[in-house]
Amino acid sequence: MTLWTLWTLWTFDYVIMGKKINPKIFRIGITRTWPSVWFKSGRDYIKSVEQDVKIRRFLIKEFVEAGIDKVEIKRNANQINIDIYTAKPGLIIGRGGSGADDLRKKIHCKFLSRPSGIRLKDINININEVSRSNLSAQIVLQSMILEIEKRMPFRRVMKQAIGRVERAGALGAKVIMGGRLNGVEIARSEKLISGKVPLHTLRADIDYARGTARTTYGAIGIKIWIYKGEIFEKEERKGEII
Repeated sequence: MTLWTLWTLWTFDYVIMGKKINPKIFRIGITRTWPSVWFKSGRDYIKSVEQDVKIRRFLIKEFVEAGIDKVEIKRNANQINIDIYTAKPGLIIGRGGSGADDLRKKIHCKFLSRPSGIRLKDINININEVSRSNLSAQIVLQSMILEIEKRMPFRRVMKQAIGRVERAGALGAKVIMGGRLNGVEIARSEKLISGKVPLHTLRADIDYARGTARTTYGAIGIKIWIYKGEIFEKEERKGEII
């Protein structure tokens, strides 16, 4: 077999192989927008991106039981606005708003004190409630992680999660788990699909999340896709809606 034949076969395999991509990133600018809204350049840009990633990871890990859907961050000069969308806002706000004040202090001390120069009073935290939490992939994922870490059977967890999603009004859902499921010796992956999940349709409203459940017999990875329908842009031309 010549070198040219090997190169042709490798190129052919590379072209026909399926390449996976995050459904949210795939639809940025079409049906979704960026979760961080600000403009910077150079080293300030790198520091701001790093801060945003660390803040989101901290909030999701700190308030697992509250069910964090998404965290939107907006920056303006030396001011930062953090919008938290959660299924149970009372767990974050606390009694008399003390929880929100403590959260602001933690974020300032951990991520925004120095060298960013943002003062404590320049941090605004807005906590919003998610109306239909079972249509949020991130919230459903967090509940699945809690159940797996409590040693519930993984098939039951998958079926119950998809059942909640369907009852909430989703048109389709897909769940994949991988690892030492139920503590078996050999790791494997299991998939459960209900309805339809058109990943290649750009106007499809698909929510996606992934995470890891830490168990005594190892880590179990979980991925979930939720299909909510299609998004059509309405344009008005000469008094007609197209």
